[in-house]
Amino acid sequence: MKRRKFIGNAGVGAAGVVAASTVAAPAIAQSMPELKWRLTSSFPKSLDTLYGGSELFAKAIGEMSDNKFQIRTFAAGEIVPGLQVADAVQNATVEMGQTAAYYYFGKDPSFVFETGLPFTMNQRQYLAWQYHGGGTQLINDFYKAYNITSMPFGGTGAQMGGWFRKEINTVDDMKGLKFRVGGFAGLILQRLGVVPQQIAGGDIYPALEKGTLDACEWVGPHDDEKLGFNKVAKYYYYPGWWEGASIGSLYINTKAWEGLPKPYKQMVETAAAQVTAWMVPKYDASNPAALKRLVGAGTILKPFPRPVLQACFDEAYRFYEEVSAKNANFKKLFDSLRVFRMDQNLWFRVAENTFDNFNFSMSAAGR
Repeated sequence: MKRRKFIGNAGVGAAGVVAASTVAAPAIAQSMPELKWRLTSSFPKSLDTLYGGSELFAKAIGEMSDNKFQIRTFAAGEIVPGLQVADAVQNATVEMGQTAAYYYFGKDPSFVFETGLPFTMNQRQYLAWQYHGGGTQLINDFYKAYNITSMPFGGTGAQMGGWFRKEINTVDDMKGLKFRVGGFAGLILQRLGVVPQQIAGGDIYPALEKGTLDACEWVGPHDDEKLGFNKVAKYYYYPGWWEGASIGSLYINTKAWEGLPKPYKQMVETAAAQVTAWMVPKYDASNPAALKRLVGAGTILKPFPRPVLQACFDEAYRFYEEVSAKNANFKKLFDSLRVFRMDQNLWFRVAENTFDNFNFSMSAAGR
């Protein structure tokens, strides 16, 4: 009898829990405010992976909040031009923006650190610094002066070195070259005689076609094929040493962020992490087929000669020391990144690099 009574009570309890949860969920949802935010992107809609990250983010937020928190996305130029996202967020023209932080190095060279400092770490290492090495906290300490709160938002992995009308065999071949190159790397290349140009993604093709540019870089095969650069430049160089890692940024107006209820903040952080987990593998899955198509259509694939890379590396680190001596924000971030990089490279040389080199050699042997 006691056993039957226990089972009966357990059944009532379970039903009660189900009933309670059925009632409680709408009550919780009803207690949350309805918010409609706008997110402006630095990228055109044609870039399905970069701009697609903002669409994925908005969809996830809507689903998690039962559409109480709605985010409407806008491509570059629909609200502000692609290179004005930081200003739009800072001035509360919009609540959020998707961008690459290094676009704003003209405000302060320290903006480069969230995207990726040239010749430092690969994508995994850089995310490790941001998430677990104090990088994101240091970056947001710097952003306080700009009324911006940020977090990692996707990425591309190591990028290509770009499209050139002529071959690059020596450092002298770079001199006088009108080269569209993103952000901070232009300052390094300028010291080697390059004439850097910062142009938003959607404007690069016509400039290259008209001869306003001699060369350009964007991301990698998947996006570059969509933008059609192979139609106006035949030499495709690698690697893009300025973006061995390239981390996207989700900029949020700090006042708007501080006013968000905690559950919504958690949704934003979760959805941003989902974008990162989705975007990098998507590029890894998409780039091989695009590269094959480009080469099949006549693109000439070439590595930068080692002397060219060495000259760029040496100039980069001379420049970092000079900037650190003048800019306390840059020095603080660079010191943190440099220490983290040394340990990361030690570890990756032991396991990751050894495995990759052997495994790649087997692939080259057709196995």
